Amino acid sequence: MNDRQYERKVEQDANRVKKNLSNLFNNSVDRVESKVEAIADDAKATYDDTTTTTKKDVVQGLSQFNTKAQEYAEMIPGGLAEKAAKYPWVAISIGLGVGVLLGGLLKPSRR
Repeated sequence: MNDRQYERKVEQDANRVKKNLSNLFNNSVDRVESKVEAIADDAKATYDDTTTTTKKDVVQGLSQFNTKAQEYAEMIPGGLAEKAAKYPWVAISIGLGVGVLLGGLLKPSRR
């Protein structure tokens, strides 16, 4: 082999290595991209399932709370439940006042 043939051979080998490295890099990027997409799809599915379950649980819990609150409101003597329903802001204000008084009485003393 003379110098010219040797240089061509080295150049061909270098081009082949560049091409193989480029293919390897592109294949690796494609695999990583597909894995990331799969993980993102799994996360979205999990999020959707969790959201649906949470909504159902909240609706069920609020329904139970409303049922119990209605039972207790019906047990109040003297038609107080009807008056509270008729004047909700007055009932809220009274409840707030009672809460403030209880909070003041039950809070730990400051030094």
